Amino acid sequence: MYKNSNRRPGVALTAVAVAQFMVALDMAVVNVALPAIRADLGFAPLDLAWVVHVYALTFGGFLLLGGKAADVFGRRRLFLGGLVFFGIASLAGGLAQAPWELVGSRAIQGVAAAAVAPAALATLTTTFAEGPARVRALGVWGAVNAAGGAMGVLVGGLLTEYLSWRWVMLINAPIVVVTLVAVLAGVAADTSGGAARRLDIAGAALATGGVGLLVVGVIRTERYGWLSSVTGATLAAAAVTLAAFVAWERRAADPLLRLGLFRSRWVTGANTFVFLAAAAQFAAFYLTSLYLQQVLGMSAGAAGAAFVPFSLAVIAGTVAATKLGARRSPRGPLIGGGAVAALGIGWFALISPDGGFIADVLGPSLVGGFGLGLCLAPVATAATMGVAGAEAGMASGVFNSARQLGGSVGVAALATLAAARTGDRMDPAGLNDGYALGLAVAALLFVGAAAVAALVLPAARRAPKAKQPLLEELPAVTR
Repeated sequence: MYKNSNRRPGVALTAVAVAQFMVALDMAVVNVALPAIRADLGFAPLDLAWVVHVYALTFGGFLLLGGKAADVFGRRRLFLGGLVFFGIASLAGGLAQAPWELVGSRAIQGVAAAAVAPAALATLTTTFAEGPARVRALGVWGAVNAAGGAMGVLVGGLLTEYLSWRWVMLINAPIVVVTLVAVLAGVAADTSGGAARRLDIAGAALATGGVGLLVVGVIRTERYGWLSSVTGATLAAAAVTLAAFVAWERRAADPLLRLGLFRSRWVTGANTFVFLAAAAQFAAFYLTSLYLQQVLGMSAGAAGAAFVPFSLAVIAGTVAATKLGARRSPRGPLIGGGAVAALGIGWFALISPDGGFIADVLGPSLVGGFGLGLCLAPVATAATMGVAGAEAGMASGVFNSARQLGGSVGVAALATLAAARTGDRMDPAGLNDGYALGLAVAALLFVGAAAVAALVLPAARRAPKAKQPLLEELPAVTR
């Protein structure tokens, strides 16, 4: 359906890497700026968290739609449009004068990110053929993805401390300009051809509504608890809506998500792996940052700087995985990486109230970061292995959705678990006990991810192509 004649793959990779770094950065960059935002704009205490949550809500809710839209309207076109809206929303947020203006800007950022992320990953997988070239490209993508998330705390702390909280939003403007130039220079326009395809509006509404309800239900457990009637009703509504989505997709002529995609053990295994790994990773970031500030008494800037070794270890692990996996199946690095990450996060669980950075943070950061780095490129490789070019956006949207939902569920579940262990003991010892329990469970999630890689993913590099029913066959793809 689309012909991609990209002749500047290096520039295209630069565009994808910078865009992914920006999207990941914005997941965490506002966290340490929240007190300054509240003081400046006059947020009510219970409303302030929505500066963070609304981005996760719209980003996660629209990822499937963004992935399918990339296949229907063109990856380059959606890439550019998403970047433009992300930049405009960032400027509006940086200039906000009222709480609703900032929350609205963050919501638009999330929608734009849901267009950029799958379009960027689909651009990468259609630019680089399966094999060593794609593994190396996905290694770069994985490194900047993890680095963006880890560096968000540091960047947010430094900008807030030395400039203004507004710069955690305004910093995106120059990043968007650089990325736009790279996309225009390096990513060739997709040329439509073959039978026309339509966007599944009903499926999009059901998917967005179902995922949105799920994310809302999960993030509101901080306020209502997992066993409350509010949480139960929200999650039940999410389940009903997602069930209706699955039923609709089974009979849609051109579905938002072709369910036959999950007949591939690569796709199913990789998305299960990334859900569990993201739940562990995001929760570990969250709990460790709280430990650094509330137990060890570090400032926001110092806590952010403490994540630098983790970022460097992730990059080292990604380089190692790229070398190991260039001509091998991603299954091995995922098993090993999940196990090493579990070891590192399990080491984090040994934190103590009278600990310090060297004893309780540096070693676990290096081990856990290296293990995570071993996983990032291989899991993206596995999630797109054997997927046709016409479905690259769809597969990328599913992969990003699994990662985003895993992160949201992991943070909410393990934060609730930590709070339950702490109870009314708000002293360093009580807080430490809660964070340690949450980190121990995060380590078990990585163990589960490694088990999925071992039991679900095929041992061979390529899985045989499953025969598709006639009604699920796609129009021919012109390359």
